[in-house]
Amino acid sequence: MKIQNIYKLFKEHPFVSTDTRNIKSNSLFFALKGANFNGNKFAKMAISSGAKYAIVDDPSLKLSNKHILVPNVLSCLQKLAAHHRKQLNVPIIGITGTNGKTTTKEITQAVLSQKYLCYATKGNLNNHIGVPLSVLEITERHELAIIEMGANHIGEIAELCEISQPSIGLITNIGKAHLEGFGSFEGVKKAKSELYNYLQKHDAPVFINGDNNVLLELADGLFHLTYGKSEVNQIIGRLEESFDHLSLAWKKHNYFGYTLPISTNLVGDYNFENVLASICIGNYFDLSPEQISTGIESYLPSNNRSQLINKNSNKIILDAYNANPVSLKAAIENLANSEQKNKLAILGDMKELGIYSKEEHQAIVNLLIEKSLDAILIGENFSKTDHGNLKTFDYAKELSIHLKNHPVKNAVILIKGSRSIGLEKVVEFL
Repeated sequence: MKIQNIYKLFKEHPFVSTDTRNIKSNSLFFALKGANFNGNKFAKMAISSGAKYAIVDDPSLKLSNKHILVPNVLSCLQKLAAHHRKQLNVPIIGITGTNGKTTTKEITQAVLSQKYLCYATKGNLNNHIGVPLSVLEITERHELAIIEMGANHIGEIAELCEISQPSIGLITNIGKAHLEGFGSFEGVKKAKSELYNYLQKHDAPVFINGDNNVLLELADGLFHLTYGKSEVNQIIGRLEESFDHLSLAWKKHNYFGYTLPISTNLVGDYNFENVLASICIGNYFDLSPEQISTGIESYLPSNNRSQLINKNSNKIILDAYNANPVSLKAAIENLANSEQKNKLAILGDMKELGIYSKEEHQAIVNLLIEKSLDAILIGENFSKTDHGNLKTFDYAKELSIHLKNHPVKNAVILIKGSRSIGLEKVVEFL
């Protein structure tokens, strides 16, 4: 069946389901396949659970006219999303980067929603499946949309751009992450700059941290809308406070006075650039300083990202959704530079670093020792480092038992590590 015909079905039933555990009534079920599952086997169940049609790519499972056979279900989903995007007259802001893309996306949505009906990627649905699903949720009613794009190999951002077709873009930063898939830092730069390459081909502008020389070099030839601390930027920010709550003021280029400080619900100076990016985007889309401030101050971090938790006698910075060398270093330095007493870092392994894993984990340990920070390290990679007197555990469960028997009191505690380590579970024991 041609994609135009499937799109006609989508317009009649504009909901997409991929999991029989949460089928939407009258939706299109896409029988996706993965390493450990085959959605084709659940197509019949999807129909009986309320789906109007099931898109399958196994000829033996085309059981009725409710089952639509295509060569490849994932490819069909992606082509459907790209076709839908072409029908939309909605500016799409594409966001990628090593760190901060989800936080930047969510703050920006909070800002833009003060004036516009703004759609944004839910959670971190930012891959080859999540992006088409997100695009298909954008409707003619939306006035703006933000699509987050993640990648762990070269070429992925380029593919996601062809699906989402951003009309303006932002790379938050470029650092060492997913080195196993990218091969090197140069590979990361090449992959992330695929967003710039797409925008350049379509004469589209970019929001850019004007203090970041790597990004400026990659964006050469593109129209820039810049933000940063230095006076050369179009939006200039000034950090007021980063602990407990990040606070900042800003002004436009050649303006004399800064705004009143904006008090955010985020922790850490490493979120300064994320907030400033949202200010730059809000200003570009003609929001007033008051609307921008209201949006930023209304944003509440969740899902284990930059959350400040007061529990018993401890103050906990829970940032355990993800970790890479750049984000972990920034979080450690933020903790070390704070004037708080009795500081403790609970850190989990960084994943997907490949041959650089040993080197990067040792660099983090060296930084902890240099900053004289007390720390507890979790995971086999940290356990293999030369970690001196720092405590190590292979698993978060072992740490939980330790904390239960050796309570931590009156401390400021940073909790950060890759998602698979499950460090959010130790909060119960603090």
